[in-house]
This record gives sequence, C-alpha cells and structure tokens, in this order.
Amino acid sequence: MMNESTQQLQRITLGGGCFWCLEAVFELVRGVQHVESGYCNGALQNPSYEQVCSGRTGHAEVVRIDFDPAEVSLRELLEVFFVIHDPTTLNRQGGDAGTQYRSGIYVHNAAQAELAREVLDELQLALQGRAVTELTAEANYWPAEAYHQHYFVNNPSQGYCAFVVAPKVDKFLATFKRLSR
Repeated sequence: MMNESTQQLQRITLGGGCFWCLEAVFELVRGVQHVESGYCNGALQNPSYEQVCSGRTGHAEVVRIDFDPAEVSLRELLEVFFVIHDPTTLNRQGGDAGTQYRSGIYVHNAAQAELAREVLDELQLALQGRAVTELTAEANYWPAEAYHQHYFVNNPSQGYCAFVVAPKVDKFLATFKRLSR
C-alpha cells in the first residue's frame, strides 16, 4: 500500500547512452527518490544485457526515475538529461554505438508527453533541428540485472566509470549545483 508521500511521486524513463551514466547523475538529483537501470521499447520479453547489446532486440538502455515533483520538476530533470548526454548523435554516445544507446524520452502519461514535446521543441530550436531524441510512451520495460544497479557507486574506479561516467557526474555537479543533494 502506498503512503501519502509516495502517491505524490511521478515516473519518467530516459535513455541517453549507457544507463550507468544516467543512473549515476540522477541518483544525485534532489527530489529523485529511486533510479533503476533497465531496458525498454524493444520486442523481446525480459532481455538480458548481452541480448540488448547485440542490437537485435530493439531495446534502449534506460533509467526509470521516480521523483517528487514538489522537489524537482520534470522540466528540470529534462534539462539535466540534455546537458549530460548528446541528443544530436543517432544511436551513439561517445564510443558507445548501437540502437540501444539512442536518445529517448519514454513518457508515462499525456501531460508528460506534452511537456517533453515542448522541451524538445525548444531544444530543436537551440540546436537548429539537429536533436534526434525520440519521444514515445514507455513500453516493454524490464529492469537490468542486479549488477547494473548503482553501478557507478559500487565501481567508481572501474575504467569506464572513471573515464566516462565520472566526467558526466562532475558536469552535473558544476552545472546544476542547485539541484544536487
């Protein structure tokens, strides 16, 4: 049974490259109550990491974010999202390439879709139409394996974490100090 404060939470699902990067940043955002790495909008039921990485399932690597809109707005979360990944590279973030690394906003209701469309339109204007971020409803979501959850926190000196994830965390902290815990 949900208590009164949990009934206030909202959920958004975002894909912008490797889920380790997004998870590490969004776990630091004030008002974010829970972040889960997973896969969505592909064809296969309950895919494994290896299957998703093959590029044949159609899934995106994503994070599901449960947040308290009284502490952080969806617009603010989307602003963070667009600063910590490159929305102009199709199916790629840095050295990570494949459809599983696509930029996407996966909404849970019509109000989110409307706001996300507004933010995306503003971004398209600023980027002269170069954003390739997809906007659609979340579908066929599956949580990633347990070892992917809280990956950066549990593996800060692992090479990818030190050289790819940590700079994104630093960029968030420098750019959005007002939103950090």
